[in-house]
Amino acid sequence: MELFNKSSSRWALPVILVCFFIVLLSNNGVLASHKVFIHLQDSSAVNVKTVGRTGYHFQPPKHWINDPNAPMYFNGYYHLFYQYNPNGSVWGNIVWAHSVSKDLINWINLEPAIYPSKPFDKYGTWSGSATILPGNKPIILYTGIVDANKTQVQNYAVPANLSDPYLREWIKPDNNPLIVPDISINKTQFRDPTTAWMGKDGHWRIIIGSLRKKRGLAIMYRSKDFMRWIKAKHPLHSTANTGNWECPDFFPVSLQGTNGLDKYDENSKYALKNSMDLTRFEYYTVGTYDIKKDRYIPDNTSVDSWKGLRLDYGNFYASKSFYDPSKNRRVTWGWANESDIMPDDDIEKGWAGIQLIPRKLWLDPSGKQLVQWPVEELETLRKQKVQLSNKKLNKGEMVEVQGITPAQADVEVTFSFASLDKAEPFDPSWADLYAQDVCAIKGSTVEGGLGPFGLATLASQNLEEYTPVFFRVFKAQQNYKVLMCSDATRSTLKYNETMYKPSFAGYVDVDLVDKKLSLRSLIDNSVVESFGAGGKTCITSRVYPTLAINDKAHLFAFNNGTEPITIETLDAWSMGNAKIE
Repeated sequence: MELFNKSSSRWALPVILVCFFIVLLSNNGVLASHKVFIHLQDSSAVNVKTVGRTGYHFQPPKHWINDPNAPMYFNGYYHLFYQYNPNGSVWGNIVWAHSVSKDLINWINLEPAIYPSKPFDKYGTWSGSATILPGNKPIILYTGIVDANKTQVQNYAVPANLSDPYLREWIKPDNNPLIVPDISINKTQFRDPTTAWMGKDGHWRIIIGSLRKKRGLAIMYRSKDFMRWIKAKHPLHSTANTGNWECPDFFPVSLQGTNGLDKYDENSKYALKNSMDLTRFEYYTVGTYDIKKDRYIPDNTSVDSWKGLRLDYGNFYASKSFYDPSKNRRVTWGWANESDIMPDDDIEKGWAGIQLIPRKLWLDPSGKQLVQWPVEELETLRKQKVQLSNKKLNKGEMVEVQGITPAQADVEVTFSFASLDKAEPFDPSWADLYAQDVCAIKGSTVEGGLGPFGLATLASQNLEEYTPVFFRVFKAQQNYKVLMCSDATRSTLKYNETMYKPSFAGYVDVDLVDKKLSLRSLIDNSVVESFGAGGKTCITSRVYPTLAINDKAHLFAFNNGTEPITIETLDAWSMGNAKIE
């Protein structure tokens, strides 16, 4: 591997003076997944453009995808169901596409498992979950749309042949729907049933996302036999002024270690995750579950609102987790839509949406947050490896990582610094801002004290385009605040007034006693998934470079702070393509 320094003048591109702006929380800058374009939803792809298509993230050969549905492990195979338009590259005609895998990375595509065909789902088969019933029998719960007014009900489907290792065919019995909205429920905002769990009383429980006025709801239902469901008197949990809750997920997490749990009891901590329809971000809290009262109570360390924790601070939505008994882990899966957001762009490409890399998920030892890390199977795609160690970067310096394929790579780096003395003061006026607002003000080229430093991914040779993933350290009144950013504002020269190029960011709850920060970035042509401090803060960006594509992409490590930074270790691999048959 060859590495060489770039002078500070090379990095010193003109700095754009960024004025503070309010983030448009109404839709996170992207169109909602259920936005209907009747005249476009049957526009089948004529040519599928390869530029920007991912190499190791899951996406079908063409057309629109969104939410991963009902992931499960059954008899040696992982099953991925997902929302898919077989007829075009915008949302519409949604069916449950189905793929199977032995390793969560390489997939075999099958025929759709569920599609509109009965009165109880004539107008749509939307998201849901899988449960393994006693006797090793899988069952799917999903939301059906029964009329043109989008009335939503909850249905079930079962495999036609349990001896088929792929579970290719699914049956929707005629006693559907199992659950219909009563008069107290908004029938057009009543969807996405969770995986079921059994209480000590022997009754099954699920939650369904909804809202009442502006209050987000996790409505609970109970059943003795999985067929007759009764709504509980109160939700499992609700939160004022958060809007409709989509794709809720509720699961136990171990107080020790990284193993997953499948048993719901009072001896565990719990996480409640919801996809917020208004913001298009996902939020979660950590708390306790009162099994007798069927109430979830967030800990006082978990902010229960839009200011709370997110599974991912970027382009990540509609995630679904499952317990993997083969490796005793909990795995979560998210969807990333396109950020060029106009339907004409997607029709021109012939495809839209990807499933992100499955992540192992567990509770941080502090008990305050979840930690995520790409599943270990991803490492089987690692090819050429390059390494760097003990490389010092002074202010304005950068180093190029050569010897790999920067457009499709896996990079792990640990940065260290000798002192915290140059950390910038944290402006008290930022306390009420979202982290991405601060990142927009303090971008990767704005000189700081301790930072910004990190990786410039999907960069063109002369840095006309690049997507930096970086840290800045601030000194607050009582402690230090670590900001992690994935900034797409300079990711492409493509001009499109609707292009969404945000400064995604989150704070990293990390002890800087060892004066080190680690970063892992999965770079895959049009997506950069980044994991800070071992997976405490995760950020996904979708980007569309015009120069930094294929073998014209570059990867740099940089420091734009006055405090020297040392790259203690950097390991980078070219990544092979996943097999999707």
